Amino acid sequence: MAGGALISLGADTALAQARTELIDRQDLMAAYANAGVMGGMAVYQPVANQLTLVNTARTEQRFIPASTFKLCSSLIALETGVVKDVDEAIRYGGMPQPNKAWERDMSMRDAMPISNVAIYQELARRIGLERFKAWLGKLDYGNQQTGEIVDRFWLDGPLRTSAVDQSRFAARLAEAKLPMSQRSQAMVRDICRLENSGQRILYGKTGWSGRKDGIGWLTGWIEGGASLTSFSINIDMPDIADAPKRLTIAKAVLSSLGLY
Repeated sequence: MAGGALISLGADTALAQARTELIDRQDLMAAYANAGVMGGMAVYQPVANQLTLVNTARTEQRFIPASTFKLCSSLIALETGVVKDVDEAIRYGGMPQPNKAWERDMSMRDAMPISNVAIYQELARRIGLERFKAWLGKLDYGNQQTGEIVDRFWLDGPLRTSAVDQSRFAARLAEAKLPMSQRSQAMVRDICRLENSGQRILYGKTGWSGRKDGIGWLTGWIEGGASLTSFSINIDMPDIADAPKRLTIAKAVLSSLGLY
């Protein structure tokens, strides 16, 4: 691959144990430079078991997942039966919210695209810490840490995950290979469709930790190419005004790789 080089992340890593082909594409940091931000991106092709890494060290670094965790919590909510499906209305609680659009009861189908924190906090309280802990272990999600605050652990920590972690998780969801029902996985895939580009369909979920040292995320996958491609991008995002850069950079990298 032009501009690429095979790399090793260390013999003691899960990636090395799985004998994943790792390709360093530091040259694709130009997409970040053009957007005026720093970050990293992992692009995973499960059929080839190949990971392309942009800013390799950054892709292994774990950060708070913020609203990208909605992919995971939606699955757990369905699997535990705290909601019957993605169209069941969920109470938001009646309290003022930072986003006025969040101030109404709504389903996961409506809450996912506008990243309604209040709805997912209600789901988290229904699920409870013990079930979260069990499912994070089953799903091998990030560092699997919940702490003791059931409706904040993905927003403030201690839960943390990396771009590499997230790209692999997204691939397993896209391929329906997570250890849960096909029904739950199909429903969650259905509510995180973002856009079409020709025959290709982009799925994903954004996230932002919402602080001055905030991290912005976009984790998802592409269907319709020669084979499935999953990805996860993060950027330094101190301000919500930088939010569109997540998708802009992701598209630039994927386009450079001939994947979107």
